[in-house]
Amino acid sequence: MRWMAILLVMAGPAAAQELSFDPMIAEECEEQRAELSEREQCIGWAANACMENTEGGGSTVGMNGCLDAEWQYWDARLNQHYKEAMARAKAFDVDMATAENGLLSAEETLRGMQRAWITFRDAKCEFVRSQWSGGTGQGPAMLSCLMQETGRQALWLQVQAEGM
Repeated sequence: MRWMAILLVMAGPAAAQELSFDPMIAEECEEQRAELSEREQCIGWAANACMENTEGGGSTVGMNGCLDAEWQYWDARLNQHYKEAMARAKAFDVDMATAENGLLSAEETLRGMQRAWITFRDAKCEFVRSQWSGGTGQGPAMLSCLMQETGRQALWLQVQAEGM
């Protein structure tokens, strides 16, 4: 998790900057779209608006702050939807008498999938960051990747929690 230390160093000054981040931008965008693939297009809208409406939002520090704010928003949603999906998976396992029938456990496979997804997300975003060769764009590139991947997974888990 070397990238966490890099992001904390890069985001430090952004914490003192007053950001114009509004998560309602993403939520309003989603309300206008029915399909998951369409709702995924809303990821990044709030960060982009933040960069446009925050003084210095186009600077590396400003971009880091806005991208991080939206990443944290999606991460909170991901955690909530994961809990909901896990509760439904546990109930599904009980209803199906999974262990007694020798079936795969929805709870265990959901947990395994999420752990594998975290490993994949982190590796993918490390690769994205590596493309910037240590330049100042590595922070925004990494945060953008984390935001995009976390947002997609949050929306996917939401669908799973609702439909399981």
